[in-house]
Amino acid sequence: MIRILCLGDIVGSPGRSILAARLPDYRREAKVDLVIANAENAARGSGLTPAAYRVIRAAGVDVCTSGDHIFKRSEVTKIFKSDPERLLRPLNYPASAPGRGATTVETESGVRVAVANVQGRIFTGPADDPFRVLDELYATLDTKVWVVDVHAEATSEKRALGWYLDGRASIVFGTHTHVPTADEEVLPGGTAYITDVGMCGPYRSVIGRRTDRVLKKFVTNVNTPFEVAEGDERACGILVEVDPETGKAASIERVCLR
Repeated sequence: MIRILCLGDIVGSPGRSILAARLPDYRREAKVDLVIANAENAARGSGLTPAAYRVIRAAGVDVCTSGDHIFKRSEVTKIFKSDPERLLRPLNYPASAPGRGATTVETESGVRVAVANVQGRIFTGPADDPFRVLDELYATLDTKVWVVDVHAEATSEKRALGWYLDGRASIVFGTHTHVPTADEEVLPGGTAYITDVGMCGPYRSVIGRRTDRVLKKFVTNVNTPFEVAEGDERACGILVEVDPETGKAASIERVCLR
């Protein structure tokens, strides 16, 4: 068996800090073979910079996925050029967009793992059909183990993609809404699934943002900057055991590092 840790959206410096503080020890103690984390909010709460990316990789993240905020900062193109196999943008973005939407990496034990990233289409920005592009990718894979980050707003869309990929993907995990869901399970075909793994960041907040700023917007409808909050930092995700011979998941459990 190999053990894969999938972590939610890293939010600003609190998210980077909790990863740097807790991930190295946890990875060693839990004998984690591969770490995947969503990094699209790692730089001041929106976007990604080379400096933030270096902190995340140094903490022990092997592959960074993303979503609708990945191009908020132009510096991200430097990462796509320098480390194209370790940072993903959504696969269902135009082919002309910088970066790639899927990669294959190898664990220290020699297991090849394919990782893909798609963005949902309900309540998010424009993107191609995630079902179709994942079908096309699956037809080209030469690995048994395949992990998919579905970065989407609607729980129904994430859930539908989980069932659609059951028996093909080893893991389908949802990101974007920053709140951990309690529906982790291994589906009948052997795919480990959860609607949202939560976030790596400050939970004394409204999905990572200062509560006073968000409340002002809700109460007055006056636009205000949503600054990253501080307090009760956690790194949330799932730990999944996968059989490398079949690509089927054997178990899934939620993880919360504090």
